[in-house]
Amino acid sequence: MNKTILIAEDESRMRILVSDFLTMEDYNILEAKDGRQAIDIFMKNPNIHLVILDVMMPYYNGWEVCEEIRKMSNVPIIMLTAKNTEPDELNGFKYGADEYITKPFSPSIFVARVNALIKRTYCTLEQDEIIKGNLSINVNKHKVTANKIPVDLSQTEYNLLLYMIQNEGQVFNRNQLLNNVWGYDYQGTDRTIDTHINRLRIKLKDCGNYIQTIRGYGYKFEVNL
Repeated sequence: MNKTILIAEDESRMRILVSDFLTMEDYNILEAKDGRQAIDIFMKNPNIHLVILDVMMPYYNGWEVCEEIRKMSNVPIIMLTAKNTEPDELNGFKYGADEYITKPFSPSIFVARVNALIKRTYCTLEQDEIIKGNLSINVNKHKVTANKIPVDLSQTEYNLLLYMIQNEGQVFNRNQLLNNVWGYDYQGTDRTIDTHINRLRIKLKDCGNYIQTIRGYGYKFEVNL
């Protein structure tokens, strides 16, 4: 089944442009011209696989829409905006965005990043459940529990945790994590990784200790019971 993408962008020319790029990749496209319409469409369509949000929109801005969607779903979210400062990017991650793409952008790179996020999110893994210490991941349902308590993760936090678990004991520097989890073309910084690692540790509580800092290099996942 083709994946469905919701595009929320108040500038009609940009919305049509993005829609055309993704339609050529055989995605089903839903369009919203403002934040209020984006929330309404999302609530009425349970099978949306990816949301692309412009930051500056009428009624509700992209960050507010992202925050509302995160109350209902862990669907992957891409922020599409002309705001390209580090505080803006960190704000997007704060509200639960998985990717942050700035305008103007290369169409081929944009499509590649959408495809990569879809693939990371919905690829089928052979192993149904992964258990590491007191941490459990149901891969098919994208559900995480720590000490038998459900943990609410964004899609990027989930992808980061799963990648580190599948490579338990391996030490990764920040660039390696950016390349393997976000994609080789992602223009993130060390702070992007540190922010997500810190949020993961907080959400996992005691199990957050499984993510270890290797001073002067990066991080690794290892269970020491």
